Amino acid sequence: MKIFNKKSLVAAAITATLTMAGSASATNGYFAYAYSQSEAGLAGAGVAKVKNIDSLAGSTNPANMVFAGDRWDVGLNLFNPDRAYKVEGSPALPSGFAPIGMIPSCNAPGVAPCQLPFSLGEQNIKSENQVFPVPSFGWNKMLSDRSSFGVMVYGNGGMNTEYQGGSANIFNPGTGTIVTAPGTFGGGTLGIDLMQLFVAPTYSMKVGDNSSIGFSLIGVFQRFEAKGLGAFAGVTNFPNNLTNNGYSTSYGAGFKFGFNSQLSDGIRFGASYQSKMRMGEFDEYKGLFAEGGDFDIPETWTFGISADVGEKGVFVADIQRINYSDIAAIGNDLTPLTGGQCFDALNAFLFTGSLAASGPGCGGGSNGFGFGYNDMTVVKAGYEWEYNDGLIFRAGYSVTDQPIESQDVLFNILAPAVSKSHLTAGFTKELSSGAAITMSFMYAAGDEVRGPNPFDPGQTISIDMDQYQIGFTYSSKK
Repeated sequence: MKIFNKKSLVAAAITATLTMAGSASATNGYFAYAYSQSEAGLAGAGVAKVKNIDSLAGSTNPANMVFAGDRWDVGLNLFNPDRAYKVEGSPALPSGFAPIGMIPSCNAPGVAPCQLPFSLGEQNIKSENQVFPVPSFGWNKMLSDRSSFGVMVYGNGGMNTEYQGGSANIFNPGTGTIVTAPGTFGGGTLGIDLMQLFVAPTYSMKVGDNSSIGFSLIGVFQRFEAKGLGAFAGVTNFPNNLTNNGYSTSYGAGFKFGFNSQLSDGIRFGASYQSKMRMGEFDEYKGLFAEGGDFDIPETWTFGISADVGEKGVFVADIQRINYSDIAAIGNDLTPLTGGQCFDALNAFLFTGSLAASGPGCGGGSNGFGFGYNDMTVVKAGYEWEYNDGLIFRAGYSVTDQPIESQDVLFNILAPAVSKSHLTAGFTKELSSGAAITMSFMYAAGDEVRGPNPFDPGQTISIDMDQYQIGFTYSSKK
């Protein structure tokens, strides 16, 4: 007696993907480096590739789906990020120091503070939560020999950190003194958890004999939680909506379109554009993210080529652009707190101990502080070799800019997405039943970023992250 059939397996896969999408994934910034398992073995390249593709290939270029045929694919990645930070240099102010009223002329609003809001303890801490399951599902149906319709469900990316232990020297307005408080930022266990899930119905059609176009309408669900950020309560417009409020959710939508064209025998060019995803606000964290908790997803564009190499090889190369700077919550840095639009509020907090921050540069304001991510240009290249009719091997490499600068390391302890390169490999094995299994392997070398604590320049903070991922997909073709 069969316990599972294809319909029940597909239903279970969709349910698992919707409910268990991982809160982290192998990253370019916080975006996943690949969504299709076959493209994962090619370092995410494949915007122009039409051979040996799966039903998640439309996540890179919707125009490619008309070449995928009738099929469905169920995948699971196990992602292992190794995240850590280190602080060197003792806190400038010892516990018990009472700055308020000692030198009023330099503590008054509008005047540079004589002392620093808080310092981190000298510590080296690794984040908890080391393994994340990231499921995916794709289905594609040929409407004719010239058009197709499919649905893709996958995690766009995410961030997750949890730092237990550590300490910080922060100002206690109740006593008017500096105290040593537990936790990286003096608010207990520090961390964030961001997950983004895309559901993308996709239509693709051929234009002429050798070209195609495609369009995806993308629905987005995202979930976020932050904890341990209470020390920033004095510099946010909404101190009660800053930290430790459990999970907050938001929904939004956008679109993606692309085209693919054969330039000559064996050589193709492809390009795609994904719009900014307009999202609802994280109301429980409107004091953390700029623009009242707004956390839109940045636009991306990709173009590239595929070239046949002999009868069995294919070379692919893509260039992808991710415009993080267009999203205030991600692209803004800490400048508003260190001499910008929230400086007076910070100074007033030191001088009076009141939680009275307000203004566009304070937390949740129209130009509130953020992570300081730079835009990223990712170059991806891969090679696929069909060893025989039932076995395909893949390898790939990608490299990108560093999204985090040295002056932004303090806040990016929360999101140390500092990896700049991915080395990948993979294979597909056809089974006698007509189904297939595909596996991919990824390693992203850590790239340490060091910089000063902007509130205690005598301290140096370093953040780093290595990444490992293994993925498996089961595919059925009609």
